Amino acid sequence: MSAIDFSDPATIAFLTEALTAAGVNGLEISRPGGQLRIIVAGERGTRISSTEATPPAPGFTSAVVKASMAGRFCVEHPASHAVPQKLPRSVSDADIVGFVGVGHILLPLRAGRSGVLTRLLAEPGALVGFGDPLFEIELPS
Repeated sequence: MSAIDFSDPATIAFLTEALTAAGVNGLEISRPGGQLRIIVAGERGTRISSTEATPPAPGFTSAVVKASMAGRFCVEHPASHAVPQKLPRSVSDADIVGFVGVGHILLPLRAGRSGVLTRLLAEPGALVGFGDPLFEIELPS
């Protein structure tokens, strides 16, 4: 039996529909390289979060925010009317720096590190794959 690709948007959509049909409130899958959590929240919609372990390499002063699933890359929330923020800008480890979307599913991308968001590595609106580099963060020394 082959391993299930939990970064595949079709797999995530299938799991979400199956959970909803079964009346299950949520599912969490943890693996050494990351975690997928789907919470079926009824009227408030489904929330999906995914994390990938990306420890910084020794001697490097920057980190990369990677796509945690395949989908369409957005720098700002599609429903937001806010003015896009310019680069470079300071971010904390918990800041949402972008989104990856598949249909009605929108996954926020957290900085994961505190520092200065210096570069955009993918074009807004582009289709990205799991693990594709999206942002570069300069880490404090």
